[in-house]
Amino acid sequence: MNAPAQRDIFSARRSRGFTLLEILVALALVGLVLVGLNTFIFSMGELWGRRSEVRLFDQHVRAVSRFLERELRRAVWPPESAPGQPGIGVREVRPRSGSSGPLLRFELRDGSRLIAWPGQPLPEVVCALAVRDGTGLVLLWQSRLETRFGDDPPRETVISPLVTAIQYDYYDAESRAWRTESSPRRNRENADQYDAPRRVRLTFKHGAATQETVITVPSSVEGIPTY
Repeated sequence: MNAPAQRDIFSARRSRGFTLLEILVALALVGLVLVGLNTFIFSMGELWGRRSEVRLFDQHVRAVSRFLERELRRAVWPPESAPGQPGIGVREVRPRSGSSGPLLRFELRDGSRLIAWPGQPLPEVVCALAVRDGTGLVLLWQSRLETRFGDDPPRETVISPLVTAIQYDYYDAESRAWRTESSPRRNRENADQYDAPRRVRLTFKHGAATQETVITVPSSVEGIPTY
């Protein structure tokens, strides 16, 4: 067969295009690639979503802990804390639920950014911390300048719905050991009073994730703070 005849045969094969079998094989390969890509994308999205939820939970725990640390420091630094008086203590508080109990209590002269007053904001706000099932960590607050201070129950603001428990750490100087109590400890010399804890433990829970954070309860100081 001469050269011109061979070129005509090759050109005829090229112009004929793909066969049905070749098209089916190509479609099958493309389908396998698309299925693999979809599986990869969905698995990465699910993994990213789980990690994102964990990160958000950690951020929430840190934000609540920093907020409480800042508010407790404000309660003991002058002029928030009166000279000679403890800025943070434990007192019996009667919430709106009606049942009173010992709660960690502190006073903020200018209030807190979480407090939403129904009218004009008032200074000298007495605050307390409580944890309730199904509600979370609650800030109880009331101004000393209110006409019915002490008669009406304090107002309530939810700090975190993820807090499921609060515990109190006390340091025993004799045994040189820490003890964690589920409720504030009564004073040994006066049973009508309570000892202020050295630390507060908060337990956060979201789904299967649980995290505990420890917040130091500062002691009262006098003078101007140094930075």
